[in-house]
This record gives sequence, structure tokens and C-alpha cells, in this order.
Amino acid sequence: MARHIAKRLTERDIREAGPGKHCDGDGLWLEVKPTGARRWFFRYTMGQTRREYGIGPYGAPPKVSTDAARAEAAILRAKISQGLDPLAPEPAPPSEPAPPAVPTFTTAAARFIRQHRHAWSNRKHGRQWVATLKTYARPVIGHIPVDQITTAHLLAILSPIWVSRTETAKRVQGRIERVLDAATAQGHRSGDNPARWRGHLSSLLPPPRKVTRVRHQPALAWEAVPGFILELRTHQGLSAKALEWLIRTATRTGETLGATWSEIDRATMTWTIPEGRMKSRREHVIPLTPACIAILDSLPRLARSDYLFPSLNRTGTHLSPMAILMLMRGMGHGVGGDKTDSVPHGFRSSFRQWAGEATPHPREVIEHCLAHAVEDATERAYQRGTLLLKRRAVMQDWSDFLDRAPAQVVTLHPTAAPEAAPEVQAIIASRA
Repeated sequence: MARHIAKRLTERDIREAGPGKHCDGDGLWLEVKPTGARRWFFRYTMGQTRREYGIGPYGAPPKVSTDAARAEAAILRAKISQGLDPLAPEPAPPSEPAPPAVPTFTTAAARFIRQHRHAWSNRKHGRQWVATLKTYARPVIGHIPVDQITTAHLLAILSPIWVSRTETAKRVQGRIERVLDAATAQGHRSGDNPARWRGHLSSLLPPPRKVTRVRHQPALAWEAVPGFILELRTHQGLSAKALEWLIRTATRTGETLGATWSEIDRATMTWTIPEGRMKSRREHVIPLTPACIAILDSLPRLARSDYLFPSLNRTGTHLSPMAILMLMRGMGHGVGGDKTDSVPHGFRSSFRQWAGEATPHPREVIEHCLAHAVEDATERAYQRGTLLLKRRAVMQDWSDFLDRAPAQVVTLHPTAAPEAAPEVQAIIASRA
């Protein structure tokens, strides 16, 4: 807008001005009505249109003084220079965002699982979350918004299975509690968590340990494991090699089947399982014995897979846990087995019983071999090493024990009878 600077009006000019429009300069005008009333207005051109913007009546406050009119005119000129029309309506203030809709429990649970599934050690854990919540929680609270779930709902879910399926019920309770905690953190609910156990449901339901007995995985007696190894070696294929690897390393099925060549260090004879694959969520380094190295040397190396025990039917994955289970069932072990009901995971118990009953190795070293967390907080604070050298001795003794003929199995214990074999006494003396 071109600036037109006229002679500024004085206060005397304003008071004595006759009817008409009088320019004060730069678009500011004073209009005098026939009645003597005076008002300020601002004249400008927007595009091809001339417009007038009323500023207000002249006079002392609360009317518009000359200085105030000139200041307002300066503001209007600045707007116009930016392409803004002073007479255009002001944009509406942004509306407040609508509060998020409170999700149902099913929606909140699905969101929780999506957000946390990458932190779980294996896919099976995620499937268990889905299965338990779908079976037990969804029929009762699946359609209910999370801010309306009450203790009565939790009791309706848990009471029917608390005694008959205590372990499952406790997992359901814990999973619902975590989903509702997340909903609270997201602002969808407030107040106490109706699924909280301590100080809440613990007052309404009997303690799990009082209504059920802990059932451990069926395990083969440690004295029978060397004979099992002898029989196992009569079987060919990856399943047999994977099972022997599991037994010799005292690892879980998932840890064994998920093992990769990149986790093996032949120079140090170690197998490092990353924390993401460990139940304890801590990296675990396992010393490998010559027998384990021999298993490695017998395994095929597939260019398309880094797994030690790759699936031969599905590209990019490892052997199925069912392959090991079926192998054991074929050998007469497992649920309804002709010989025993032992399962692959039970060999960890076999190892633990052998190490505790038949060797002088310290308990903390044995627990480290199994990657068990030290329960005592004080002991855990001081015990920060991995005890690798001591664990290597345990695993070598275990390997030697497995390779003995069944008739040669003896107990390696400081209180062994004097007639124990000389090599046993030598081992005892070296551990003393």
C-alpha cells in the first residue's frame, strides 16, 4: 500500500474541523458528522477494493485519543503489509482435542501385547498371553471399557479356576494387572488396580501355594542319563544331535534350538546366548566341552541358515520343539511313555540333581551353570562374576559322567566310601 503522508492534525485542528473527512496521514482519517460527532477510521485498498476500518470515536478515554488512533493505524498498516485484511474475520481458535475414547479391555490388551512382544524372550510367550486372555478374560471383561473394570469382574474370572488351575489363574491375574496398569499410565483409568494381588486380591483369594502343589517337569533320574545318551546315539538326524546338545549344555529347549553359529566361539570354546533369548534376560556364556565341539563338527552348515539346528522343511527357521519331543516319545519317554514320563526340559533337573548329589561343586557355581538368578539380594550384590573357569570344570565333569558306561556310574562326593574308584578320589582331592 502506497503511503500518503499529509500534515498531521493538531488537537486544535481536530476540535475546530467542520463536517467532512480530514486526513491525518498514512491512511488515518478523522470524520466529522454534521452533528459535530467525530470518529477515527482507517482507509486502505485490498486488491482493487477500497475499504474503511472503523477505529472509534475521538475523545479522551474511554474514547480513542489521537495518539491511540495513530498507534492503531500503525498496527493496521503492518497487517496489510503482510497481506492480511483487517476486516477479514479472525480465525477461530483451535478447538480442544476431544478426549481419547476409553478402550475396552480387549483393545487395551491387544495394544499392550503389540508394544511389549519384542521384549519377550520367544514367540511362544506372546501366544500364551493371547491364549490366556482370550480364554479367561475376554468372555467377562473383553467388551468393558478399562475404567469400568472392578474387583467383582476379576473374581468372576479367577474364582472358577483358582483351585483347579492355579498356575494358569495366577498368570491371568498378573497379565490383567499389567494391562490395567498400562491403561492407567495412558490416562484411561485412575485409582487402584482391581487386579492387584498384594494387599487386594490376596485378601480375597487363598495363596496359590496353599491350594496347589508345584509340579516340576518330569525328569530322568540322573543315574540313568548316561544310558540314555548311549541309546540316543543310535539315532540319526538333527533331532538326536539337538537333544544331546541340550543335555550336555543343560540348557532349555528354546535356547538350544535357537542357537546360531555366530554365537559359537571356537577359540575360547564358548557359546554366548544373548540376553534377548534368555529367560533371565541376561547374557549367558556356556563353556563348551570337547564332546560339544564334536557335535558341532558333525552338524551340516547351510548357506541359507545360521541356526545350528535348522529346519529342513521351512527356510529361515530352526528345528521344531516337537521334533525333540517326538524323538523322546519314540524312545519310550514322555507323557504315557513305556519307560518314563520325562521330557527334554527335565534334563536340567537331572543335571542339577547330579551336580548337587554326586559332586563337590559349590551350589552357586551349579546355579550359574543353569543361569539361575541368585535369590539372596546380598549375595547377588557381591557375586558379579560369571565363574566361567569353575563352571567349565562342572560342565567337563558332567560330560565325563555322560560318557561313562552305565555300570561305571559312581558318586563324586567328599564323603564317598574309601572303595571308590581311584579316578574319583583324584577328582575329589583336586576339588578339596
